[in-house]
Amino acid sequence: QVQLVESGGGLVQPGGSLRLSCAASGSIFSIYAMGWYRQAPGKQRELVAAITSGGFTNYADSVKGRFTISRDNAKMTVYLQMNSLKPEDTAVYYCNMLMDNGYNYWGQGTQVTVSS
Repeated sequence: QVQLVESGGGLVQPGGSLRLSCAASGSIFSIYAMGWYRQAPGKQRELVAAITSGGFTNYADSVKGRFTISRDNAKMTVYLQMNSLKPEDTAVYYCNMLMDNGYNYWGQGTQVTVSS
């Protein structure tokens, strides 16, 4: 059984920062990439950022220069540092783990609200 547990969401004012964490546990083999997706009300889930086991990163255009993804392989944890947050960043953020065989695991989601 694989579990992804997210933490770090909350309410922040525009221009503020938050750091999301996602810890993976269980029988985990051959991870291809870990990443973060988000889903705002009435919108489709979208990729925010991802990082491969080799350290290659990919970001949505809307967060480039503001968000940074990183991972600690020993702790099987992925982080998302979010700076200069905007109201349009408000969404439920989901941790994702993509295995080499193409299987996806998802976290339960954490709410991020950017509002004054």
